[in-house]
Parts: sequence; structure tokens; C-alpha cells
Amino acid sequence: MKIIIIEDDNNIVNPIKASLSHYNFVVDAAKNGQTGLELIKKNIYDLIILDLNLPDLNGEEICKIVRKNGIMLPILIISGDNQVNRKINLLDLGADDYLNKPFSIAELISRVKALLRRPEKISSPLIKIDNLEIDKQKQILKINHKEVYLTKKEFLILEYLIDHSGVVISRNELMEHAWDMEANFFSKTIEMHIVNLRKKIDNQRKIPLIKTVSGRGYKFN
Repeated sequence: MKIIIIEDDNNIVNPIKASLSHYNFVVDAAKNGQTGLELIKKNIYDLIILDLNLPDLNGEEICKIVRKNGIMLPILIISGDNQVNRKINLLDLGADDYLNKPFSIAELISRVKALLRRPEKISSPLIKIDNLEIDKQKQILKINHKEVYLTKKEFLILEYLIDHSGVVISRNELMEHAWDMEANFFSKTIEMHIVNLRKKIDNQRKIPLIKTVSGRGYKFN
């Protein structure tokens, strides 16, 4: 899992990075809010650790921007400000937890693990797109109300592309989602599964639902 820390004090960032890395987290760090926002928009993270008092944007502004852009990653605020009203305001803005400085690294790790255990926002398992009906719970695809067989990998790829509709997804990201760490990232496995998916859902379409973006990956719809 990947975490971003937005904090300008290296005395705080360095021990957090070292401890999270010990638990096999990949950690990026930004020293100001603008850099942090650019990284969040560009990369895929599982959690944000956010300081309130930064050289440019403050924590409240960053929370607002993140949530306004529809990014629903858990946000853990770290701050020396323990005013109740400010905590309430941050929670109202979309923060998920608040940890007062100074804190123990053990407590921070515990909070991080707890936030990452929370279930994702519940969404309908039934999706309808054009003439496709996808039941995510039963892993069933229907086209024109007729069931179409997909292998487990094909369904995982299609589901991931649909969940990120309109976004270009790299082949490596698809591999990480549908295969374990032993997969050969240099094989043609993804390409073969995409070809098979297209035969099943795009065969008679003038405009395909699964598009190849040259040099970058694939995009649905």
C-alpha cells in the first residue's frame, strides 16, 4: 500500500517514513500543500497523512480541494493544535482522523492500520452501461440481457476499468489489481486478456468501450 505524507518538518517525516516502510508501506513525502496535491492527483495512494500548518496551503484548504475533486482517500490529520472546534471543522471537511502532536509512532501506525481496515463506501453491485449489465457481487456480465462468460481475470480487468471509467489505466496497474506479486510484468498477459474482452463486449460496436491509449494503457468508455 502507498501513503503520502504532507509535512514540512523532516524531524517528523523521517521517523514516520522509516516506521511505515518497516511495515511494507510505500511512502511519498511533500513539504508543502501544493506539491502534495500534485502528487495526489498524479499517483495512486491508499491514505494521506496531513499536517495542518504548512508553508502555503493549510490542512483545511487541502481537505476541501481533495474532497471537492472526488478523492475519497482516508485523511489522517497530524497537528499540535488541539482545539475542539478546529477538529470538528476538519472532520466536517472530510478528514477521517486527528492525531495531536507530539504522538508516538506506535499510535500513528495503529491509526493508519485502522483507517485502512475501514470498508470502502458501499456502492450498488449492479452497473448498467449501454447494453452491458454487470453484477459485481456475482461476477456476471450480461449483454442485451444475455449472460456472457468471462474468466475471473477478464472480469477483474473489466470491473477495474469500469470503476475508473474515463481514466487511463496502465497495464502495470491492471496487473497489480488482477495478479499477485509473482506475475511477470513484461509478459503479454494483459494484452491477451484485453483482446479476449474486446471480442466479447466490443465485437459489433463501431466505437469500442475499451480503448487503447498509445504508450499509456487502457481506458473504458
